Amino acid sequence: MTHHEDNDTDTEQPAPAIPDETRADGVARVLIPERDIQHEVQAIARELDGEYRDDRPLLIGVLKGAASFLVDVMKHMTIPVEIDFMAISSYGASTTSSGVVRILKDLDQEIVGRRIIIIEDIVDSGLTLQYLLDLLRRREPKDIRVVALLKKNKPNAVDVQVDRVAFEIPDEFVVGYGLDYAEIYRNLPYVAVLDPEVYSEASVKAEPE
Repeated sequence: MTHHEDNDTDTEQPAPAIPDETRADGVARVLIPERDIQHEVQAIARELDGEYRDDRPLLIGVLKGAASFLVDVMKHMTIPVEIDFMAISSYGASTTSSGVVRILKDLDQEIVGRRIIIIEDIVDSGLTLQYLLDLLRRREPKDIRVVALLKKNKPNAVDVQVDRVAFEIPDEFVVGYGLDYAEIYRNLPYVAVLDPEVYSEASVKAEPE
């Protein structure tokens, strides 16, 4: 087979394996490579363009985890959009959702009559998202759509509105692409499973002597 350097044909190639040396310390394995994430981001942006082509939707990112996802989706959308952010806490430094939700930052603008797209990093127990939806619905937007990067397969999760999920994942603690453990790992370009030793060692260190 002859190789042509000037060949303009864009042939789809399989996603390259991520070498071990590129994995951050504490990462057990890469779950979703960067290429797969960006492919889904572009697909979601195209879908939202089509759904809201006659509107100017408001993208609401749930800080801090959804920041990377929201920015990438927004960059690939071609229709006029606005963005705003909320910060909600239900994890703290833990690896499981406590079910106790606190609003750390509210929206900067009114949403009455607006078409809202909630951009979530991960739907875990569903409790945090359910709280957020209940809160925003009381503010009387025109409609609300929920787009999540990740959704865990959890049998005990609450039945909550999620309109579009990029990836369904097993019930493991994941980091990367905005998701953190104790405020680190957010800058990884992929989603990875965190080595349980990382948080088990942290819990041992936190125990009083």
